[in-house]
Amino acid sequence: MNFLSEYQYFPSVIFYKYLYKYSNIIFELYETYQKMSFRNRCIIAGANGLIQLSIPLQEGRNQKALMKDVRINNSQKWQSGHWKSIVSCYNKSPWFEFYKDELNLLFERRFEFLLDWDLACFEWSVRKLDLQVKVSATESFVIRYGDEVADFRNRILPKNYAGFEGPVYHQVFESKAGFTPNLSILDLLFCEGKRAGERLGAK
Repeated sequence: MNFLSEYQYFPSVIFYKYLYKYSNIIFELYETYQKMSFRNRCIIAGANGLIQLSIPLQEGRNQKALMKDVRINNSQKWQSGHWKSIVSCYNKSPWFEFYKDELNLLFERRFEFLLDWDLACFEWSVRKLDLQVKVSATESFVIRYGDEVADFRNRILPKNYAGFEGPVYHQVFESKAGFTPNLSILDLLFCEGKRAGERLGAK
């Protein structure tokens, strides 16, 4: 069955929990860009609370371009800043050393379009989760699909992501701030490593 979603920047844990139920994912290319979503942001946990990593866009967050045409504003050194935040938050996590070199290379690559960056992040994460899924993209915008497509577009958002029931695991700052559900998949990978798939219900 097909799982339909917008592109997201290192999506939340619950995104992957749902995805494990499907064999194909279809990314929406022809939607109008929408602000206040995970298209250009992800959420990680730091020593002083949650941190939203947000990618700057050339036309700003209020633009009305199609998602396939949204460009990243690379005049700002956002990748360097995001990587420094990730290192600061997770350098003491159990599996950070295992992933850091390859992930650092990803953050050193330049991307012009937001969807290309989001797709690269998704492809990196599914490799680390050993998740077998076929990836494709829409060819036009369709408001409603039939029963053969599970439409998850705009369902998991920064305003509601914590309300979904996801896996519980030990987090870096849990003793200080308590457990925070459904952070970016990076949180689960750095904390659980090769057990991440099991936490998502893959086995």
